[in-house]
Amino acid sequence: MNLRRLRDDRGQAFPIYAVAVVGLLFAALAFFVVGQAGVTRSNAQGAADAAALAAAGEARDNAFLGLDLLSLKPTDWVELVHGDRLTGQGACGRAGEFASLNDATAECVAAIPVVTVTVTTNGTVGKSVVPGTEGVHGKATAKALIKARCSLRSAPVPAPPTQSPGPSSSPSPSPSPGDGDVTLVCDGKTLTLDPAKPGSLTKLARALFTVRLVD
Repeated sequence: MNLRRLRDDRGQAFPIYAVAVVGLLFAALAFFVVGQAGVTRSNAQGAADAAALAAAGEARDNAFLGLDLLSLKPTDWVELVHGDRLTGQGACGRAGEFASLNDATAECVAAIPVVTVTVTTNGTVGKSVVPGTEGVHGKATAKALIKARCSLRSAPVPAPPTQSPGPSSSPSPSPSPGDGDVTLVCDGKTLTLDPAKPGSLTKLARALFTVRLVD
């Protein structure tokens, strides 16, 4: 009698065990999907950060593009050093290039000094026990700021129009070497620039401005 009852109990318990095992397997697969979604989201955020920094860096590097430094007035130098002359040229194109390298697409807004990039991954979470995950893409947004590092200490003052000296007037003295230099203070260090021989404009732009991610 006891043996028959034991067999009946085992027979009744087996469906419960089966349901429990199926439930555990489903939970494990669901956790795996959550992990995959997290990885996809992380990849999107990494791509967005890289694209935003690259976009802001491109805008920063083009700070002097098309400018004739010798023709700039002191007020022009003030605006230039403060970043008021930055145009964002090339920023969004660069963002798209970096997003593509990370197998994603980018939407970009260059509202200088901030560049905002939203990235969507081409890949998805993939098929899973959770319906619809095969169509879920990773999406993330990042912002990068172009920040001025320097202040203007002095800028060349345009010389007054030359006039022919009169019989009793003496000729104007010739400008001394260095009179046309621009003096900047960048992070506490003095930088002297000769507008006639500025060297690499890209290096100059990187000396004047820094790029970093912001919230």
